[in-house]
Amino acid sequence: MIGGRRSPAAGARRTLSALPFLLITAITLGASAAPLAVHLSPLLVAAPTSTAAFARTRFTVFVTLAASAAVVVVDWHDGLLSSPLLPIHVGSLLAVSGFAVVAGSLHHRALRELTQVRAVSEAAQRVLLRPLPRQSGPLRIASMYQAATAHAQVGGDLYASARTDRTTRILIGDVRGKGLPAIEDASAVLSAFREAAPQHRTLPALAACLERSVRRHLADMTDGDPEGAERFVTALLVELPDGQDDVKIVSCGHPPPLLQQRGRVGVLGVNRPAPPLGLAGSTAKAFPLHTFAFLPGDTLLLYTDGLIEARDATGTFFPVLDRAPAWAWGSPHSLIQHIRRDLDVHAGRHLDDDLAMVAVQRAARSPLALPSAP
Repeated sequence: MIGGRRSPAAGARRTLSALPFLLITAITLGASAAPLAVHLSPLLVAAPTSTAAFARTRFTVFVTLAASAAVVVVDWHDGLLSSPLLPIHVGSLLAVSGFAVVAGSLHHRALRELTQVRAVSEAAQRVLLRPLPRQSGPLRIASMYQAATAHAQVGGDLYASARTDRTTRILIGDVRGKGLPAIEDASAVLSAFREAAPQHRTLPALAACLERSVRRHLADMTDGDPEGAERFVTALLVELPDGQDDVKIVSCGHPPPLLQQRGRVGVLGVNRPAPPLGLAGSTAKAFPLHTFAFLPGDTLLLYTDGLIEARDATGTFFPVLDRAPAWAWGSPHSLIQHIRRDLDVHAGRHLDDDLAMVAVQRAARSPLALPSAP
């Protein structure tokens, strides 16, 4: 109860709890008005069986006893107290109710376990995919993650950010594979990035450090996994200095980002991407650095292949470049929400692959901050 008022959930539970007794009362009154040749007492089994679907075992047993008493009353009205039908009616109700109680108990136990699993999954997501800051220096940021597996909160896609020396660094990646091995690989990459991002001066040096970390991790995994040698991680490293109107990118086999600049949307073509992490070189020279203009008001969209490989009912891929100009690029949050709605229309709320997106916008300079003309 909040502020002296019952919560809607509490009111709904009270209403559901009253329904079995209303059903018992209605059947009992109906039997009193029905001809003696019409026996309505078998209908009373509906009360405990329906109760088992939403109530706990103790309450269902209580409703069963109330329904059994009503059977005796109805059969007494029908003149069946000395008839063998009375024990048959009561026995049938108790037997069916017993099965319903057992089934309801198993259902509620499974529901509690599912709730616990979801709670653990959500906790794991918060640990692995920490929420990105909405503001990082002059940047506004929004992100989203959607797992392809039903009821899953985490998977093989990943993102993270780090803030150091008036610079924001962002990582987005996609682990090859699914299930627990993919989560293990994603965790290894995220841990390495959070540890190494503040320690390396250049983006290629950071990428080389991640490569070495991923190789060590995959070497450990190969001992217990025959497919460990085939695991790798596509990744995109982005660096956005506060005082510069540019963005630096190192691509490790990852889909290139989209850039909205002065009302136009295009792909940032990374001409020389490095191989995915786990397959690349171990020195900074193996990771070419690309620099692009990123002006105040521009928006950058990073994503995994779950976006470009989403299919509709006919198997057609999501036409990202055709749809992108119509998206709401005004703010990172509105952009992410618009893409999600557009993707739901295309793919019917079902994705065959995990999806992660990060939208970054450099805040427009205030006119008051601009130097005045001489």
